Amino acid sequence: MTADPSRRTEAQPGPHCDFRPPDLQPPDLQRQPRSERRPPLRHDWTLPEVEALFALPFMDLLLQAQALHRQAHEPNTVQLSTLLSIKTGACPEDCAYCPQSVRYDTGVEREALLDPATVRAHAQQAKAAGATRFCMGAAYRSPKAKELARICDLVREVRALGLETCATLGMLTVEQAGELKAAGLDFYNHNLDSSEAFYGEIITTHTYQDRLDTLAAVRSAGLKVCCGGIVGMGETARDRAQLLLTLANLPQHPESVPINELVQVPGTPLQGRPPVDPFDFVRTIAAARILMPRSHVRLSAGRQTMSDELQALCFFAGANSIFYGEKLLTTGNPQGRQDRRLLERLGLRPEEPPADAVCTEAAPAHAPHACTAAVGA
Repeated sequence: MTADPSRRTEAQPGPHCDFRPPDLQPPDLQRQPRSERRPPLRHDWTLPEVEALFALPFMDLLLQAQALHRQAHEPNTVQLSTLLSIKTGACPEDCAYCPQSVRYDTGVEREALLDPATVRAHAQQAKAAGATRFCMGAAYRSPKAKELARICDLVREVRALGLETCATLGMLTVEQAGELKAAGLDFYNHNLDSSEAFYGEIITTHTYQDRLDTLAAVRSAGLKVCCGGIVGMGETARDRAQLLLTLANLPQHPESVPINELVQVPGTPLQGRPPVDPFDFVRTIAAARILMPRSHVRLSAGRQTMSDELQALCFFAGANSIFYGEKLLTTGNPQGRQDRRLLERLGLRPEEPPADAVCTEAAPAHAPHACTAAVGA
């Protein structure tokens, strides 16, 4: 998809969006503790306001995003997560971007749910490499009771290593989310993918409201939310604005907002879509940072084909989290050594793990969890 250059100059901030880029770090702001200068949160954005953000001159948009980022987060730090597919393929859904759908011939082999020892070994390796969060993905429409019980065991294994835990398992009920919370899960990922208007173009086996209902169930259980979308599926600039508007106007902002660039996989319906303009991708990162200033904005899928320079722009625009490792479920990701070199060249350092994730005592999956204070037990 190519950008429309004229739109950048014709669409200017109107009366609903009077944004003026502030100084990056005024001296009086630098002297305040970060807890006292965190930017206020809004949940009443309008579509004209968000579209006006996207239409700002590129440098103004990035300056605004970086200034807000520095008010809310430690500068020059990046949260490192590792993602493991714990059950691969044979998903009954028809998500047009997904190589794990049973409806498409993509060459992805079916793999049953991994055993605790295998998952624990992967988690230990991820922690040793510097990751602070371990995310587990399973190709389900919604997990059955027996499957969920086994996944809860996996969560306990990973949490006992002192890692934050995240899972993406499809749709959940409030009761299922509660079971995961009791097992020690920290985050649940369930992306909205795009705007509600565009959603039917990429998925027909469930609705946008189904997605929102799962997010509400996750919140009700006390879990943190990881929710974002995909850029480059054929959506319009308005669809991107509407996606971020929906996220920013949730009762509570997602703690983690992954922004993915479509990874085109042969055999999926979206193979062959024109690539997104890199500057439009960066604009999406920057707008997410401005709309949800205290959230972690993750530079997620698609990094394997991004230049170091494009990734650097994304970090300047407010991205402060990446998936760290060689694979994202079934698609490639930059290798750890390459990521470390890039972070070093940019003067970025890994974010320290949160205090409540630190645990040195490991408990077997069948035993009471060793870090009861950390998981609210």
